[in-house]
Amino acid sequence: MSIDSSSHSAAVGASTVRTAVRVNGRAHVVDGDPRLTLLDALRDVIGLTGTKKGCDQGACGACTVLVDGRRVLSCLTLAAQCDGRQVTTVEGLAGDDLHPVQSAFVRHDAFQCGFCTSGQIMSAVALLEEGRAGSDAEIREFMSGNLCRCGAYPNIVAAIREVAGGRGGNAPV
Repeated sequence: MSIDSSSHSAAVGASTVRTAVRVNGRAHVVDGDPRLTLLDALRDVIGLTGTKKGCDQGACGACTVLVDGRRVLSCLTLAAQCDGRQVTTVEGLAGDDLHPVQSAFVRHDAFQCGFCTSGQIMSAVALLEEGRAGSDAEIREFMSGNLCRCGAYPNIVAAIREVAGGRGGNAPV
C-alpha cells in the first residue's frame, strides 16, 4: 500500500522540502525534512491525530489513509510523495453525519480499545470503493493488512458487510 515516488516538491533549504498537499479538502503546505513521513506530517505538522502510529513499519495498518482515493500506509509514505495530491484521513470522512462505515462500526461494536479503528475504517472505505466486499472471505482478505489486537474481526466484517449490502452489493460508497 504505497504510492509512486514521483514528486513535485520544491527544495526550500539544504535539508528542507516544501510540499503542497490537500488534506480532507483543505490546502496545506508542509516544510520539512525530505524523510518526513506522511504520518508524521499529518500528526505533528498539520495536527490531525486520528491517524495512529502503530508499528511504524507498515505491518499493522493503524496509519492507513487514502491518497487520491487509494489506501496507503502513511508511515511508509513520504510527505513529499503527496505533493499536489488529495489525502483523506478519518477526520475527513464525516460531514454533518458520520460516514456510513463509521456508523456501521458503531452499530456493530467493531472496535474495543479503538487504537486501530481509524485505519480499519479507512481500509474499509477503500475496499468498498474497490468493490471488494462480495463475501466475508473477500472482506477478510482485503482487510488483512489491518491488525486488531483486541480481536474485533467478526464485528468489523459484519459492519463492512452491512454497508456493502445496504448499497446493493459492491456499489461505490
